[in-house]
Amino acid sequence: MRVVHVASEVFPFSRSGGLGDVLGALPAQQARLGAAVTVVSPWYADIAQPVREVWRGALDAPGSVPLADVRVGELVQGGVQFVFVGLGAFDRPGLYFPDDVWRFTQFARAVLPALERVGVTPDVLHAHDWQAGLVVALGRLAGLRAVFSVHNLQYQGRWNLIDGAGWTGLPDWAFTHEGLEFHGDVNLMKAGLVFASQVTTVSPTYAQEITTPEYGEGLEGLLVRLTHEGRLSGILNGLDQDRWDPRTDADITPFADVAGKAACGVALRAEFGLDDAPILGVVSRLAEQKGMDLLIGALPELTRDWNVVVLGGGDPRLEAGLREWDAHPRVAFAQGMNEPLAHRIYAGADAFAMPSRFEPCGLSQMIAMRYGTLPVVRETGGLVDTVPHEVGFRFAGATPQALTRACAEARLTFDDRAEWTARAAEAMSLDFSWDGPTREYLGLYARVLSVPPRPVAGLEGL
Repeated sequence: MRVVHVASEVFPFSRSGGLGDVLGALPAQQARLGAAVTVVSPWYADIAQPVREVWRGALDAPGSVPLADVRVGELVQGGVQFVFVGLGAFDRPGLYFPDDVWRFTQFARAVLPALERVGVTPDVLHAHDWQAGLVVALGRLAGLRAVFSVHNLQYQGRWNLIDGAGWTGLPDWAFTHEGLEFHGDVNLMKAGLVFASQVTTVSPTYAQEITTPEYGEGLEGLLVRLTHEGRLSGILNGLDQDRWDPRTDADITPFADVAGKAACGVALRAEFGLDDAPILGVVSRLAEQKGMDLLIGALPELTRDWNVVVLGGGDPRLEAGLREWDAHPRVAFAQGMNEPLAHRIYAGADAFAMPSRFEPCGLSQMIAMRYGTLPVVRETGGLVDTVPHEVGFRFAGATPQALTRACAEARLTFDDRAEWTARAAEAMSLDFSWDGPTREYLGLYARVLSVPPRPVAGLEGL
């Protein structure tokens, strides 16, 4: 089976968060299980690994804007073929910018012609998030079967319909309410949802949540229909357990059990000058989605019982709010992305806070548990599916008070050393490997290939 993944980022070449982590792990595991796997992503200016250019020129791609001076590069690593598509829109350093709908529309139009240049014909396209949604629609027109994965429904790739329709290379009949049109805009997330044979999200609970007005981001009606048609499911993300392994982690003092974790706590305490109170760690994008405003609101109470170590960057207001607390003897804030420090926090903290307003899957809670660090999480999305009651501490309300109460429960449990150690040992024993999810995806691909594509309601062109 030839599987082609299309995504805006893939670790270790490009990464801003969980999407890149998934694309760094899932294709490799699929290759280990016997699939022929190709991953297509943009050829960003700051990709450091050596990529071999295999083709350069103008691509004959549908749409009103010519694709001139396109570069196609290739690299094989871990049994996976990586194909990079270079366009002028990706020559600036960095991954994401305000004109991303324009940039990723050009990328999507170039994907199928670029695959032809490297001699790859997909059996199944697997596109990820809105940046690859248009690839699903263009692939459907070319007779390809596609799976579309929603990693975060909040970001949809919208642009004014009048200005943007001609960019896409799709026929006029695709721009109706049943197609890409969404409140007068082109919606590239909707392109993936409408035209895919199967749609997945990254956890079973999030698959249910996005069919409701609270989490559906205006697309809940379509998602309810997909559910009724048997086309929407949730497959929980796995964790790269080689990359996140406390027994071999080069960024910490390695350990194999809860007792061995103590040295990492001593080192983290010394690094930030913390006292003997237990450590509550946070490694997160600083955004209201992640509940970081709730964390800041809870700090006056949390610092009574906890040292709080936060690593992250994002919303300038939240960064400023944490900097105001950085002078507190029990608060340490490190701004930005720093993977070695993230490893030290996961290993050295006692508990780990994720007060997310919504969380499609989340990897941080899985990493924390693998390192014997007990999560304090809001009951939403993948946090429900991964944090057992007998291990972590869950709360329902998206308020500082609800977070404070859950942390108070954790603090009381921490004082019962036998109970805390048992929970930490259970956390370290949980299996979050990619093996199970990978087999689910391969089974889904097989079902997609076994039946003809469904007609798309209201779109007579298919």
